[in-house]
Amino acid sequence: MRYALIGCGRVSPEHIRAAQTNGLEICALADCVPGQREENLGAFPGLADTPFYTDYREMLERERPALTAIATPSGLHAVMALDAIAAGSHVIIEKPIAMTLEDADRIAEAAAAKGAVVCNNLQNRFNPAVQELRRAVDAGRFGRILSAALQLRWHRGDDYYAQAAWRGTRALDGGAMMNQSIHGIDLVNWLLGGCPESIAAQKATLLRSIESEDIAVAALRFRTGALASLECMTIMYAGAQEETIQISGTQGMVRLGGSCAQEVEAWRFADSGPEEEAEMRRRYGASPESVYGHGHTLLYADVLAAIREGHAPLVDAAAGKQALAIVLGAYESAESGKTVAFSDAL
Repeated sequence: MRYALIGCGRVSPEHIRAAQTNGLEICALADCVPGQREENLGAFPGLADTPFYTDYREMLERERPALTAIATPSGLHAVMALDAIAAGSHVIIEKPIAMTLEDADRIAEAAAAKGAVVCNNLQNRFNPAVQELRRAVDAGRFGRILSAALQLRWHRGDDYYAQAAWRGTRALDGGAMMNQSIHGIDLVNWLLGGCPESIAAQKATLLRSIESEDIAVAALRFRTGALASLECMTIMYAGAQEETIQISGTQGMVRLGGSCAQEVEAWRFADSGPEEEAEMRRRYGASPESVYGHGHTLLYADVLAAIREGHAPLVDAAAGKQALAIVLGAYESAESGKTVAFSDAL
């Protein structure tokens, strides 16, 4: 299958690695900054002769990829996805799927009209420990789920935001919730059934000279009655960053930790003993070197299966919209000082 990547920046190696592992034909690369290709993708075999475009629309018209991945600044995702779909391509869109719910709806509607598969690149659903946790949820081992907690405490220094003018801007990036924590927010929403009812939040910009927040906290209520807390920051001391997700119910509690919620720190259920927890800690006891985790290759495989078999991928446009809606709801709540309710149709 012919594959193209728009955006050769920081996350692009994860996409190229996943594409190559899944046997895709990389027919083209595009980036408005030519140097990005050499800086981030120069070490990959077979890419030296791959056509490179500074105009992604020209690339879509000439190369006609069957699958296009979009890994550009967030504020460009919607227009690029719509252009790719119009050109007849399926799309993988880096998080967030768009910056507004209206644009998320436009993407879903365009894909439905063209029969295109749309996947939002929330790859942490495919992390092995997360998949194990989801199986426990589906098996009913928690009993009634009562609460969830996300704590994303990462470090993004001034040098990170100095890499490009768009970083930390409201129009093209967003802050600690929209850019970094949306992965964990998606996991909380997915594990609790995708039924958010309302959110109340606070946010601030304490240390970085950016437009968006570098710290935020929020409380979510789900239609099942479960509550969730979200603590999101990119100003953690560099030597102590972590991402933790905990699910608690009447019959069990699981906590994943490490740098990107990949390590089992606690695995306790009423129907098992300490031996199972020890085994889970042994099996899922180390974080990957990168905070991107190990999910990209499996996400790509899931998208290819969806294309071949004619069904939606695990992280479809609707999933991307829900994660976006939670972040936007938190922003609205923090700015208005009021609790924000979600539409029943979400």
